[in-house]
Amino acid sequence: MKRKRGHHKPQNPSTATLPNDIVPIPTTEPGSTGTDPNNPSSSPTRGRGGGVRPRKNPRPNIAASPERRGSRHADQNGDFTHSTTTNTAATAIAATTSDAVGVSEPVKWETVVKVVPSMDAVVKVFCVHTEPNFSLMWQRKRQYSSSSSGFIIGGRRVLTNAHSVEHHTQVKLKKRGSDTKYLATVLAIGTECDIALLTVSDDEFWEGVSPVEFGDLPALQDAVTVVGYPIGGDTISVTSGVVSRIEILSYVHGSTELLGLQIDAAINSGNSGGPAFNDKGKCVGIAFQSLKHEDVENIGYVIPTPVIEHFIKDYEKNGAYTGFPILGVEWQKMENPDLRIAMGMESDQKGVRIRRIEPTAPESQVLKPSDVILSFDGINIANDGTVPFRQGERIGFSYLVSQKYTGDYALVKVLRDSKVLEFNIKLTTHKRLIPAHIRGRPPSYYIIAGFVFTSVSVPYLRSEYGKDYEFDAPVKLLDKHLHAMAESVDEQLVVISQVLVADINIGYEDIVNTQVHAFNGKPVKNLKSLASMVESCEEEYLKFELEYQQIVVLQTKTAKAATLDILATHCIPSAMSDDLKIDSRL
Repeated sequence: MKRKRGHHKPQNPSTATLPNDIVPIPTTEPGSTGTDPNNPSSSPTRGRGGGVRPRKNPRPNIAASPERRGSRHADQNGDFTHSTTTNTAATAIAATTSDAVGVSEPVKWETVVKVVPSMDAVVKVFCVHTEPNFSLMWQRKRQYSSSSSGFIIGGRRVLTNAHSVEHHTQVKLKKRGSDTKYLATVLAIGTECDIALLTVSDDEFWEGVSPVEFGDLPALQDAVTVVGYPIGGDTISVTSGVVSRIEILSYVHGSTELLGLQIDAAINSGNSGGPAFNDKGKCVGIAFQSLKHEDVENIGYVIPTPVIEHFIKDYEKNGAYTGFPILGVEWQKMENPDLRIAMGMESDQKGVRIRRIEPTAPESQVLKPSDVILSFDGINIANDGTVPFRQGERIGFSYLVSQKYTGDYALVKVLRDSKVLEFNIKLTTHKRLIPAHIRGRPPSYYIIAGFVFTSVSVPYLRSEYGKDYEFDAPVKLLDKHLHAMAESVDEQLVVISQVLVADINIGYEDIVNTQVHAFNGKPVKNLKSLASMVESCEEEYLKFELEYQQIVVLQTKTAKAATLDILATHCIPSAMSDDLKIDSRL
């Protein structure tokens, strides 16, 4: 099954499984220049909260940036011009029956009256993006434009989606009913939670607008109204529905699992970053992704207030976004009675068994494989990995971890050899061997004798093999992407991306995306260490040991001398990226 962008029809998928089809909502307005389809975005989550690491589903298309569109403007059907905030029965009824208001079920008059005053705080976000070229790392792609939604909160700040401003060059905001676009500054981007925080220096922007207030986490069947600037028109649009489900969701852009709301209100391209209001006019979430499948209709997803407040408090506390911590373990359910007996569990004990532990996680120093996690911060964990949530509801215990902040401590109770032990564990963010994002930095590269070395990331795989990289990329790279764990915080998977053909590298031209294991007998830990070893090499030959027992041998003096000519031929400004020059002092 394909994970699709919001406005593409799936290509004959078989069955609809929720996490495999949800996508961040593309944010392009009609008439924008659009986005490159090979945008750097994240892969599906690695299942830190599940008993078994989920297998990648075939043919995913994870779209984190707005989709490229042509210059033709869409029809104005569905355009909803709301020219006044005066609330009368006639305007309320007209609003609920207008073509622009996609109503899953009738909206009560009182709901419209309460929500309308908050609409003035909803803004349209215009962004110009310039993405890195992950295949030609010394270049950037052609810039493109997109539009999305956002809303004003307290402290002269604006919230929108992270994928709406990813790789931004310029961001502008326009208020409802205004003809002026104001330059905005991006304060923080939360990649995992798909939230971005903006501000505007012009005082005029903040005049006459009351910030949106946040409400509590809604209950099932609570009414929600999504406000934003989706495709189909230039004015504000309103859709309404109810909360259908509350659970841990796969955040496609962030490649993580966090609390999310499923609603049945229509969420379309351009709704990204728009608020979802309850019937009291309080914001209960941010629209961010939707499920597109021929067998389903009107399934959208909203980032709930606990996740939003975590992001805001994290920024206020640290002056920057530090991320959501994880408990760096993979675990197994303990639902089988024989398994519980074999692990020494009493009849009244419940928990989950640790399968693997991240070597870079602090808990690797105290926890061990086959430990049974009984509780987290005093809350008992069931055999299926869930904990009590609200009355009549349960949720994955990763929710408890996500409520913490990076650097916080948690009390973890485990069963080891029939003994109950307690550990106070420091929580940190996740270090992936193949990262899902490079957080706005340009990709690193190093060139010697025409051999282009780089480190592998998900955006790189997507750039090389397209949206179906999980079918087309080399098996060994995919295996490491899905299952490998970093042994140290600075470990990278270094590959020869391509060989720029020259006389010196005759016979090596077909080496593409092949991992480098060692250089002159020394293991390659990361790209920085490889560049440093090559640049300082005084031996007669440069010998690179690759996977599948391949080797590349070059004469040192000849290779270094040929590099400058190769760079000039291909108009490459430098043999290495700036970060390697600074870090390696080369």
